Amino acid sequence: MTHQAGEPETGGEKMLLKITDGQALDERRLMDVYAESNLENTDFFCPEEPDKEAAVRMVESGFLDFLKNEFFKEPEAVCWVLEEDGVWVSALRTCKIPEGPYYLEALETRPDRRRQGYGVRLLSEVLDAMKAEGPFRLCDCVGKKNAASLKAHEKCGFRRVADFAVCVDGSVNQKMYTLCWDDKPSV
Repeated sequence: MTHQAGEPETGGEKMLLKITDGQALDERRLMDVYAESNLENTDFFCPEEPDKEAAVRMVESGFLDFLKNEFFKEPEAVCWVLEEDGVWVSALRTCKIPEGPYYLEALETRPDRRRQGYGVRLLSEVLDAMKAEGPFRLCDCVGKKNAASLKAHEKCGFRRVADFAVCVDGSVNQKMYTLCWDDKPSV
């Protein structure tokens, strides 16, 4: 079931949320999904900040600013969230690359909900929702050491198309694979 943010919710079930406007984000629930990544990102974005809690708040603020002021301006930008009993358990973002495929990024599941199939369920439901809109190709870049994400993508029909990643900004990352899902995969 796809649910637009802001619509009435029903309790006791898992629901796919499709958020297309930064103002519709529940910032706290989204940051709870990305809590571990935000903590890890403090070393990159706030290396001089000795207070980890302050650094996390800075990273969260920058992340939310990026979503509201940059990401949602991208063509067909969506933040997809899997919600269960009012808790946001897994999230990812998609947008359309001009003259290219859709791009998926930031698939993450709350640490306390991992190893329960939420990432696979979210990916599957997003693919189903996108299929309902017509043919498409969806690509993602996943770290070569991220076994859980690689396995989740594989379960959902993604295939590795390159042993490196070409990022949205055009840079190349040798520590990642490029994975793609296509409704008409080549043989």
